[in-house]
Amino acid sequence: MSDSLFAPSGGPWIERLSAGAALLHGRACANDVRLLAEVEAVLEQAPLRGMETPGGQSMSVATSSCGDWGWVSDRRGYRYAAADPVSGHPWPAMPDALRDLARGAAAEAGFAGFDPDACLINCYLPGARMGLHQDKDERDFSAPIVSVSLGLPAAFLLGGLRRADKTFRILLRHGDVLVWGGPDRMRYHGVRPVQPGSHPLLGARRINLTFRKAR
Repeated sequence: MSDSLFAPSGGPWIERLSAGAALLHGRACANDVRLLAEVEAVLEQAPLRGMETPGGQSMSVATSSCGDWGWVSDRRGYRYAAADPVSGHPWPAMPDALRDLARGAAAEAGFAGFDPDACLINCYLPGARMGLHQDKDERDFSAPIVSVSLGLPAAFLLGGLRRADKTFRILLRHGDVLVWGGPDRMRYHGVRPVQPGSHPLLGARRINLTFRKAR
């Protein structure tokens, strides 16, 4: 895996993928060191953990959250909770640097006024993946999803409004921010297994920050 895979080409730029989806190439690169420091501070309070699907399968991605709400999964189902089920304490507050990034990226993609109250932190090691799914545990689908990629690259799959619809592959590199909402808010999406590699800041890891309006 070449180093050029991790370098933005020509600075941040926006690629329109569809009416409601945009890829902001390299949008988070300029502030990546601070963002990662803020993420690590959150994880000191609410460490990453493996979660179980309602069907009893172990997720390959390690997860935590920050903000007013955190996303959790276990035998009882997928849902948002105001407290970390591991510690019983409220989730760590969402750092300003993360919230500002999500708001700014959403506005640039055409969704001004986005104010996330939940940030799901996913850590992918080589081989980890995310199956096709819809983000549908939120109460209001009018707000977009803002997804920030840091570390190892990943092949993101964006499908249609039905699980059987054709997907297309988007390579997400370090610093890329993917935003989808409006007519594309309920698109199925997933992540192919992350390939082995090493990133200068994160080593053999990919960190994904997914900002949502949960309530």
